[in-house]
Amino acid sequence: MIDTHTHIYLPEFDQDREEVVASALNRGVRFMIMPNVDTTTLEPMLQTHLAHPECTAITLGLHPTEVAADWMDKANECLNFDTRGARSVAVGEIGIDMYWDKTYEKEQMLAFEYQCQKAREADLPVIIHCREGLDQALEVLQGFEYGTLKAVFHSFPGTAQDVERVRRVGDFYFGINGIVTFKNSKLKETIPAIPHDRLLTETDAPYLAPVPHRGRRNEPAYVVDTAATLAQIIGMELDEFDQMTTDNAKRLFSLK
Repeated sequence: MIDTHTHIYLPEFDQDREEVVASALNRGVRFMIMPNVDTTTLEPMLQTHLAHPECTAITLGLHPTEVAADWMDKANECLNFDTRGARSVAVGEIGIDMYWDKTYEKEQMLAFEYQCQKAREADLPVIIHCREGLDQALEVLQGFEYGTLKAVFHSFPGTAQDVERVRRVGDFYFGINGIVTFKNSKLKETIPAIPHDRLLTETDAPYLAPVPHRGRRNEPAYVVDTAATLAQIIGMELDEFDQMTTDNAKRLFSLK
């Protein structure tokens, strides 16, 4: 199983990071992808990867909540970070976030477009953060010819209609995390609209822990609980679902 979106390099894991990685491996989560946030998280992310190169990968990009007037300087610092030989498997996480602050809406759209272009030039997929910004995100993505940009909408919260809107713009993937396990989540109704070969599992640790861990710090081991819920929704055995989503992640991120 692969956790395609986790931030175990953040300070929330400083006291027990080794135990968290061991717990994930013991539960069958064999690989974890760590998207970057901003210029301050680059080094902690890399150091976490270098400590566990066999089961982690990194991505480079500037998160939309970190975008301001100086976005290009920060984006370039992230994208051009010296990884000391480590391979970045995607550009991310990048995108649009209109939930916290709409001050830099124009700059967020410019930063998103710029980083998508850099990803396409490098033949890398994009990890998209999109919170209350689907209209703006799709406006940017429509500027790329269909099929020329590979991407996943991480922590996808939308409806079946939103899935249709996204798929009209590109043949993108959808990252599903613990939200789908929440009692009142309407995401369960969305899952059947997502093609099986475009489903990915993730945690977004330390955030959004799935039931039965809700309210605690999330961690990669808990992606198994999300996968079990998803498998039940679409009528698959967990082992079969695990193999399918693992293959999907390998395809998108060019993993061995």
